[in-house]
Amino acid sequence: MSASHPRNCFVAGASRGVGFEVVKGLVQQGYRVAVLLRTDDTRSQLESLGTEVHVGDALDPEAVVSAVRCFGNDPFAVVTTLGGKGMERDAPRSDYLGNRHLIDAVKELPCQRFLLVSSIGVRDSAIALPEPVLETLRPALLAKAKAEEHLAASGLPFTIVRPGGLLSEPATGKGILLTEVRVAGSITRLDVADLVLQCLQSPKAENQVLSAVDRDRLRSETPIIPFDL
Repeated sequence: MSASHPRNCFVAGASRGVGFEVVKGLVQQGYRVAVLLRTDDTRSQLESLGTEVHVGDALDPEAVVSAVRCFGNDPFAVVTTLGGKGMERDAPRSDYLGNRHLIDAVKELPCQRFLLVSSIGVRDSAIALPEPVLETLRPALLAKAKAEEHLAASGLPFTIVRPGGLLSEPATGKGILLTEVRVAGSITRLDVADLVLQCLQSPKAENQVLSAVDRDRLRSETPIIPFDL
């Protein structure tokens, strides 16, 4: 981040995948990082990186409020990759409710950027996916759409990153960001994490909704113009 941005970051959804890779990148760049975990499963692994771990369910608003106060009055950023359902069969999805609790918890705090990792297929980007795929993913996409809408209406400085299909492969270094909503494709989790870190450091990414795909794995019927951070 530039000198005007905080060197503190709170990460929700850090136990695996993109969130875990974001934590590693933040630590390598010298950030003070705090994370929210639903269970202790990856606590030791994250603490070994030097992160401050708070255990609590994002579906519990009091647990979220308690955790996000860890930086006191110092400015901070938030990255959330929350998704999926709680343990109970009919539990609400954290894609929406967990993210809503997090958004509401930081609105009155010195949060200088809130970065939400969402998905291609949400809201106006639904045009990028075929109907059978949309139908399969509908519960998650609808929950993520509500989270995006709540964030955009919150008044917080935000960035929404919508990755394509996530791949558990080595980074290619070819991840790109696009404002075009008609683009689909895939991208590695490592490359998404790298793009998230770049967005946090870029004033140009503030209040932007950006699709994230691999340059060599995208599908588009329109010209591709990468978003310049």
